[in-house]
Amino acid sequence: MNLKYFAWIAEIIDKREESLEIPSEIETIGQLIDYLSSIDEAYKKAFEKRKNIKFAVNQVLVNENELISKADEVAFFPPMTGG
Repeated sequence: MNLKYFAWIAEIIDKREESLEIPSEIETIGQLIDYLSSIDEAYKKAFEKRKNIKFAVNQVLVNENELISKADEVAFFPPMTGG
């Protein structure tokens, strides 16, 4: 699975993008966040305030219950403002 991180999330995790083999039991964005948070303290810190994070699967905004597959691109980013 290809994962992308933006803004302060990328800064905390110290990477903008990565490819990971995700266990087959991971089926939703929420489960993915729980899994990432369990494997490394940086992810745990980045996702502490997950209510403040937006998610996209294959460049479409989704919620935490969205089903994902190993072929997906999943992006994590804070809400954006315009001006």
